Amino acid sequence: MKILVVDDEKSVQRLYQQRFRKEARAGKVELHFAFSGEEALHFLSEGGADDLTLILSDINMPKMSGLELLKIVKDQYPELKVLIITAYVDNNNRNQAINLGANDYLTKPIDFNVLKEKIFHMV
Repeated sequence: MKILVVDDEKSVQRLYQQRFRKEARAGKVELHFAFSGEEALHFLSEGGADDLTLILSDINMPKMSGLELLKIVKDQYPELKVLIITAYVDNNNRNQAINLGANDYLTKPIDFNVLKEKIFHMV
C-alpha cells in the first residue's frame, strides 16, 4: 500500500516513519511525503498517482489548504482515497471535507492504532 502524507511540518515525516516502521519493513506500507499541497500535486502529476492507495493530508497548510488539495485531487484523481487530518475540531471543516469527497476526517494528536485500523479497512 502506497501512502502520500501531506503536511507542512517536516517533523511529521519522522513520526510516521516510526509509527509505520513494522508495516514498512514487512512491505505492507510504502510512505511518501510532501510538505505542501503544491508539492503533493507535483508528486501526483509526475506519476506518483499511478499506484497510490491513499493520501493523508493536514488541513491547515500555507498557500494551499488540505481542503483545496482535496478538491483538486478529487477532480483529477477521483479514485484516490483521501483522509484529512487536523489539529482543530471544526465541524464546518469536517462537513466541507466530507462534502468534497474525503473518505475520513481525524483530529490530532493522531491515535496511530485508530489510523492504522481505518487505513487497512479502507482499502
